[in-house]
Amino acid sequence: MSYSLTSPTPSAAFERLLDIMDTLREKCPWDMKQTMESLRHLTIEEVYELSDSILENNQQEIKKELGDLMLHLVFYSRIASEKNDFTITDVLNGICEKLISRHPHIYGDVRVSDEHEVKRNWEQLKLKEGNKSVLGGVPVSLPSLVKASRIQEKARGIGFDWEDKSQVWDKVEEEMREFREEFDIVNNEAIDKEKAESEFGDLLFSLINYARFIDINAEDALEKTNKKFIKRFQYIESKAKEQNKELKNMSLAEMDLIWHEAKKL
Repeated sequence: MSYSLTSPTPSAAFERLLDIMDTLREKCPWDMKQTMESLRHLTIEEVYELSDSILENNQQEIKKELGDLMLHLVFYSRIASEKNDFTITDVLNGICEKLISRHPHIYGDVRVSDEHEVKRNWEQLKLKEGNKSVLGGVPVSLPSLVKASRIQEKARGIGFDWEDKSQVWDKVEEEMREFREEFDIVNNEAIDKEKAESEFGDLLFSLINYARFIDINAEDALEKTNKKFIKRFQYIESKAKEQNKELKNMSLAEMDLIWHEAKKL
């Protein structure tokens, strides 16, 4: 089947992608060799590239990365179909059926008052479907910061949560005190690194919890700070180069002066 460069409808564009995938799988040496396992790390990379584009609010890059990710979804389904495990049609029908069953307030007679009730019903339905734990759906391999947020959201979904953000802030301050106490060395006693690490983890978890209460995504916030630091540090590097200096030979005061220049920019 032949297609114009731009297919006129979503269904035509999707079918075009499926046909291209079939052709590549049958004729391209690289595509023919791929397995689900070999694609896995590439898919993770694509997700992070999409995340970067979203944080940068670059719509053209978001469109491009969504296409890359869509290709991977089609690729996995094609590989599965070769083993008669499932097809892309099974995948699409599966998500359609799940969405319908998880939204009884839309496709049934259940009534909800807000998005919190929707989330609570979602978690309850997952338990009825066979999930042994509310937290069972949190992927083990998630980055720790994201995992902490998801754990807290899941717990909130069944009503296990603080009542007010002031209570959460009290917890943050409590964890900060406990963390600092690990470094109030008395009688030259060595720091218990394992306990200090545990207290630091508790502090981070409580900060992530507070961020959730004030509608801040902790992962996004930290990544934006990472990007901000990189830009400012690279500004120091460029200024040092202009002055024919090497960073290792510059004083902290010199670098700090340029850092404040970067902040103003």
